[in-house]
Amino acid sequence: MNVVLAKTDTGRAVSTSFALARERLPGSGKVAEQRRQAFEAFERAGLPHRRIEDWKYTDLRVLMREVLPLAAAPDTAALSRAEAALKLYAIEGTRRLVLVDGVFAPKLSDLGKSEKGLSVRALREVLEAGDGALQGQLLASDNSNPMIALNTAMATDGVVIEIANGTVLEQPLHVVHIASATTPAAMFTCSLLRLGRDASATLVESFVATEGTKAYQTYDSLIVSLGDNARLEHLRLIEDGLEAFNICSAAVTLGAHAQLNTFGMVSGASVSRYQPTIVFAGEGTRVDTNGVNLIKGRQHADTTMFMDHAVPNCASREVFRAVIDDRAHSVFQGRIVVRPDAQKTDAKMMTRALLLSDEAEADNKPELEIFADDVTCGHGATTGALDESLLFYLRARGLPEKEAQALLIQAFVGEAIESIASDLLREHVIAAAQRWLEARG
Repeated sequence: MNVVLAKTDTGRAVSTSFALARERLPGSGKVAEQRRQAFEAFERAGLPHRRIEDWKYTDLRVLMREVLPLAAAPDTAALSRAEAALKLYAIEGTRRLVLVDGVFAPKLSDLGKSEKGLSVRALREVLEAGDGALQGQLLASDNSNPMIALNTAMATDGVVIEIANGTVLEQPLHVVHIASATTPAAMFTCSLLRLGRDASATLVESFVATEGTKAYQTYDSLIVSLGDNARLEHLRLIEDGLEAFNICSAAVTLGAHAQLNTFGMVSGASVSRYQPTIVFAGEGTRVDTNGVNLIKGRQHADTTMFMDHAVPNCASREVFRAVIDDRAHSVFQGRIVVRPDAQKTDAKMMTRALLLSDEAEADNKPELEIFADDVTCGHGATTGALDESLLFYLRARGLPEKEAQALLIQAFVGEAIESIASDLLREHVIAAAQRWLEARG
């Protein structure tokens, strides 16, 4: 018996979007074929739903329902709006690389004299140039995750950053994703960061919108490769508009004796999900990852992380904090796998959620899968409200209730924010957190 699967309205709309977008998508030959295969994989799976274990708490068929049409390439007016937004979100002292509505914007980027050993190119340029080695890294061949498959199929642009062996970048790189569309639209980007042996760099990613931007969807994929003895500081700041959807993934591969320090903060977007996969491919490597969710209203923020300890003598630390107000929903799923050969692994994970209202919701799901016998591993999760005795103490000394709450919230998220090594970047994150507290009233 032959079974024919009927497309839903959403499926037909996405198929139409892909057909219309093909002429705008860079790359031909093998690249076009990879895109086609990825899109077919997405069509077979559709939007993820709660019956898929990894998506149990983030059912996109309910939360999102549809994939919006591809955003138009930014015109002069869009670039002007983006330039105005940069005045608020740019970080002084960084090298700025700007994507507007999913398209690299050289006029808004800092492409002047670069540090020796640094190469920056647009994704479109790399795909159209036919660089087979880079193309193989940029477009994922594993289409098992439908949202990564969709991004592979639809990615219009991004940045390709290569840092040569032994290069130590003094200036942080700041990739700014700006949504400026005046009608509902989707943006698809894919970027690559490759650090050579003994190289060191700092990467900041910001997701923001111009004033007056309508509902939009941002899809992004980041591929990171660290050579032996390389070091990367990585910050992600999600400050999208409150009607936005932000679905991002990262695939990180670490060489021997590498060091990765990551920090992410979500304060914007109606629905966001970040799904990094970190693979230890060389011994003696350490990862420290910290995250903060500051959400309110009906926001939904999901971090689903997979840490793959595949080799011996590596260490990882995961520390996450969530502050949840009103009817917002925070999700943290952290999965650590220790392979049979990964002896002497030291892996710990801790997540804490602070509920500011009776209707706030937190789902924490730390997981450990250990197949080696000589390891030190642990995980924990806590959920609670503000300490009433501390609130009383502060209010008894004349502080209004909201100010007292703000002080306790700052202390709660402080441990994660203090992990940021750069004073400049730490102050920028503190300012972003302060904006959230002020908006809360």
